[in-house]
Amino acid sequence: MRRKIEEKCAVFGVSLKVREAAGVTYNGLLALQHRGQEGVGIAVVHGNKIKCVKDVGLVSEVFSGKRLENLPKGNTAVGHTRYSTTGGNVKENVGPFLTDYLTGRIATAHNGNISNAPEIRDALKKNGIQFGATSDSEVVSSLIAYWITKERDTVSGIMKAAGFLRGAYSLTIASGKGKLIAVRDPNGFRPLCIGKSETGYAAASESCALEVCGFEFIRDVMPGEIIVMEDGGITYQGIKLKNKENNRGLCIFEYVYFARPDSVIDGLSVYEARYNMGVALAEEYPVDADVVCGVPDSGLDAASGYSAKSGIPLAAGFVKNRYIGRSFIYPTQTQRDSAVRQKLNPLAANIAGKKVVLVDDSIVRGTTSEKIVKSLKNAGAREVHMRVSSPPFKHTCHYGTDIDCEENLIANKMGLDEIRRMIGADSLGYISIEGLKKACGKCALPFCTACFTGSGAARVKKDVFE
Repeated sequence: MRRKIEEKCAVFGVSLKVREAAGVTYNGLLALQHRGQEGVGIAVVHGNKIKCVKDVGLVSEVFSGKRLENLPKGNTAVGHTRYSTTGGNVKENVGPFLTDYLTGRIATAHNGNISNAPEIRDALKKNGIQFGATSDSEVVSSLIAYWITKERDTVSGIMKAAGFLRGAYSLTIASGKGKLIAVRDPNGFRPLCIGKSETGYAAASESCALEVCGFEFIRDVMPGEIIVMEDGGITYQGIKLKNKENNRGLCIFEYVYFARPDSVIDGLSVYEARYNMGVALAEEYPVDADVVCGVPDSGLDAASGYSAKSGIPLAAGFVKNRYIGRSFIYPTQTQRDSAVRQKLNPLAANIAGKKVVLVDDSIVRGTTSEKIVKSLKNAGAREVHMRVSSPPFKHTCHYGTDIDCEENLIANKMGLDEIRRMIGADSLGYISIEGLKKACGKCALPFCTACFTGSGAARVKKDVFE
């Protein structure tokens, strides 16, 4: 269990009238780096071929020097930044995945998690399909290629393959014939949107990547929808994937932590949602204090909302080292403690001698919160009142969030006052489920909140592919 809840990946893809797909995709992945920092890849269609370059590391590291320039000049490309929840952090598990089939080739970038991937892998192996990685994304790409071959049509093959997938999947797929296909699972667990520019169309996990690359945001891909882009235009769109469980639910933690604040997901600004969470926290857990401070970065917007509602002045509580990754993880507790100190340093001028409201997005194990609270008190804070913009995490997630061991979640081991004492805070308040849903009320979709409640859209059986 890591210091922070993390999310799996980002996907990006373009279909352009100009042969600049690789460079545009690179810029899109830079804007989505926050969703995955373990590996990155870009696959470019050139002629009837697809070339893919991928490796572990950040976008700027993997495509440094001549590596980006050496990618083909093509009109269509897909890209992927990876955070691993299935399979180890090795080059072979980084997307996109290239899959050959009888009449062509596809490159698939996947954000999410497929709960029945082992069963599908075993069934495909019995049909003679070989695998070179341990990622569920490779299983998705192989399954799609298998059914494209059998159906002799790309959209029909995707529809057939999707019928066997259980879990979360937002996909960008490039075919050797120059098509870009965007697919979102029928539940809508993970975000996916499309944009348009003078040179073509793009699909991305978040709208911020579209805007950075010069695309005008058009709309979100609907749950169960398939959109085909080709030669810089849309040639097919339709909701073709059926939700057998009748559950639809965007992961609400997209608004709490995963997404960039300048993104809009399913009709709701991420910044607005986080600001509203701070407002809800001020209503539910008021306190007499001198300043409100947010933990960078995802706690800052909620802190603004808390300050506005409470009337307590907002102040910068920390200086953040921007050169340390979002999932700065070390194997020992001593190293983790050192990492926290290096990443966030208290700004004593704003907090010394004051009663501080400290707003953060979550508490997972409690060790990070303990170090942050202690650092504020060491810098002279008289009191520290912790406010958390997500309810207590108590349950595992099967669809792309790395909550995989309930025994390590502090909310399952301690009560509220025990957690408060453990982290050293003078008071502690988590936003309620009702407050969180109200804060995100403008979202066009229902939510999956199973990691908080233990029930909801993320409880799906594992079907076996036959």
